[in-house]
Amino acid sequence: MDEQLRIILIIIISVSIFGLVVFVFVKNYIKNKIDFLVKESKKNKLK
Repeated sequence: MDEQLRIILIIIISVSIFGLVVFVFVKNYIKNKIDFLVKESKKNKLK
């Protein structure tokens, strides 16, 4: 039972860390994309 519990905890922690890393990358990508689109929009309004 202890071995199963240890394996389950390792899986849960690994998935959590992977999810956190993916979340950070996606958040940064979306933030950069939005900033770029805002700059383009402002540039087009000035013309």
